[in-house]
Amino acid sequence: MADGKETVHLVQRQDYQFTMQFGGAAPDWLADEPPPLGKGEGPSPVQLLSAAVGTCLSDSLLFALRKYKQAPEPIRCEVTADVGRNPENRLRVLGMQVRLTLGVAAAGLQHLDRVLDQFEAFCTVSQSVGAGIPITVQVHDADGALLK
Repeated sequence: MADGKETVHLVQRQDYQFTMQFGGAAPDWLADEPPPLGKGEGPSPVQLLSAAVGTCLSDSLLFALRKYKQAPEPIRCEVTADVGRNPENRLRVLGMQVRLTLGVAAAGLQHLDRVLDQFEAFCTVSQSVGAGIPITVQVHDADGALLK
C-alpha cells in the first residue's frame, strides 16, 4: 500500500442497503444491516470492519514470511468482533479477536520467531483500529500449535 488517499463511494439502494464502489477493476459490493433494520443481504459494517482487520493482518503475516522466502500458504483467518453497549448504552465494537492459521507446520518455516514479533506492527488497518478497539491476535500453525 502506498501513501495517499483511498476513496470508496457508497450509494443507497434501499433502506439500509448501500452499493459500495471501490473503483478500478474491483467489483461493487452490497452492504446491508442485519434484521430488524436491514435484510442481511450483504455484509454489515461490523463484518466489513472485521474483514478489513483480518485481511490486513493476514497480508502482513504473509508479506513478512515471504520476505524470508518462506511459503506459509494457505493462510486462514477468523475474526470475532464483540459487539455490546458502551456506558451511554450505544452499540459499539468492544473488542476483536483474530486467529491466524498457517497452512504449514511451524517446523517447516525459518525466521518464524522474528516474523511473529514484528508482523502486527506493519498492519495499517489493525494498528489504526487498535488505537480505539482492543485487538488480540493469535497465530497457529497447520497442526494447531499456538505460536503467538
